[in-house]
Amino acid sequence: MNKIAKSPFKLPVAILFGLTLLTFPHNTEASGPGNTPGNGPPVSSPGNGPPASVPGNGPPENVPGIPGDEPELVFPVISDTQIGRETISKDDDLEKFEESLNQLGEVVPNQDALVFLGDLTEHGSTDQYNYAMDIYDENKQDGIESLFAIGNHEYANDLSPEESQERFLDKTGMDSLYYHEVVNDYDFIVMGEEDYGYYSKEQIQWVDERLSKAEERDSEKPIFVFSHWPLEDTSYGSEWNLSPNGDFLYETLEKYPQVIHFAGHTHYPISDPRSIHQEDFTSVNTGSVNYMWTEDGYLQGELPPGHEEISNGLIVEVYDDEVVIERRGFHSNEWVGEPWVIDTPVETTDDFEYTSNRDNENPYFEKGSSATIIEDKTTSTELFVEFDQASDNLLVHSYEVTAIDKETDEAVTEYKAFSEYYKDPVPEKLELPINELEPDTDYEINVKAIDAFGNTSDESLTTIGKTSEGD
Repeated sequence: MNKIAKSPFKLPVAILFGLTLLTFPHNTEASGPGNTPGNGPPVSSPGNGPPASVPGNGPPENVPGIPGDEPELVFPVISDTQIGRETISKDDDLEKFEESLNQLGEVVPNQDALVFLGDLTEHGSTDQYNYAMDIYDENKQDGIESLFAIGNHEYANDLSPEESQERFLDKTGMDSLYYHEVVNDYDFIVMGEEDYGYYSKEQIQWVDERLSKAEERDSEKPIFVFSHWPLEDTSYGSEWNLSPNGDFLYETLEKYPQVIHFAGHTHYPISDPRSIHQEDFTSVNTGSVNYMWTEDGYLQGELPPGHEEISNGLIVEVYDDEVVIERRGFHSNEWVGEPWVIDTPVETTDDFEYTSNRDNENPYFEKGSSATIIEDKTTSTELFVEFDQASDNLLVHSYEVTAIDKETDEAVTEYKAFSEYYKDPVPEKLELPINELEPDTDYEINVKAIDAFGNTSDESLTTIGKTSEGD
């Protein structure tokens, strides 16, 4: 994944002024397998209990589905395999992709479709596509609808945007960069980046037309919208602006509260409950098959230790009165947390459960929890504190660690550190360094817990440590 601010890839001037590329769907009448009248060129037919990420709670034993009730539609959503990264062996990338497909085949043996939301490759090269599609074709379920969206990494090469798109369509078998598909009588609207993070006004207007058609067809059913790039300030990891037409896309989707919008790109871990967000419609973060990225401003960094191991995806089951979204940790071969359940039909946004203010409960330290200084690691400028992790009704996200000089009563060091909630299992204890301290000085170390929604623990864990004398 590349963040916009860090990427050397620039939008061509023509793209910035809204040039429509290649041959995109218009309002031509089309029919055939998987198409409804009015589509563009057809695509090829082919709870709320504590999640596992709270220390002390093992992975839930739930599996997709409701006993005695058969879903009307089943489809996984995955993204970001980025086959061919320079920093790791191609075989490792392919192994993760293959493992994800194999697990999906085992836990969801009766898929109707599989949706892949971009960054299939690292640079969109012919070899990278060939490697990726060989793995996909060998391991996907027979008879499913394969729905691919293009991502920004498919443009990260020396080709023109048009040439990158042509290669994507040729290698994935898609007939159009963005398209409207109907699977088991449910609408799938798949968007396609026209360059790095760019969706034209023409495409967004087309999305609006497709949404209107889907609503006319059945106003009580959810409408599934897919894009590689998320909309800003929706689901977890969507803090970057989708420029220049992100607001226009949001204004389009907000007219349809029954929309469930899935997006990849971020690589943010799906164990965080903010990976689903409801305000004017539903937004869902798909995580990443290949490595994790997360927020900056924390001790462990945006690429924390173990980030290469994390591999996530989603499984969606649709019933006549609800949509169930399961989270899968491919790296652990386990379910992640509790399923998200969206009641349907969506009559008003007032009924939304997964809002940004849905959790006001503070995390807490269990009775008997403590913090201690690891004496044999103490130096003249550094202390190490070990403490029991806190608990929360949803997820303990991080800790605020403060070192106070006992003599002056001044805070000399303060930082935030992840709880390592993205690991499986989550460690029961954390060990963190406190550095840039003065020699032969007493410090009070305070640890306060913070959950995913910013609620903080009423109590702190406290311990005293003294640095060693200097040389």
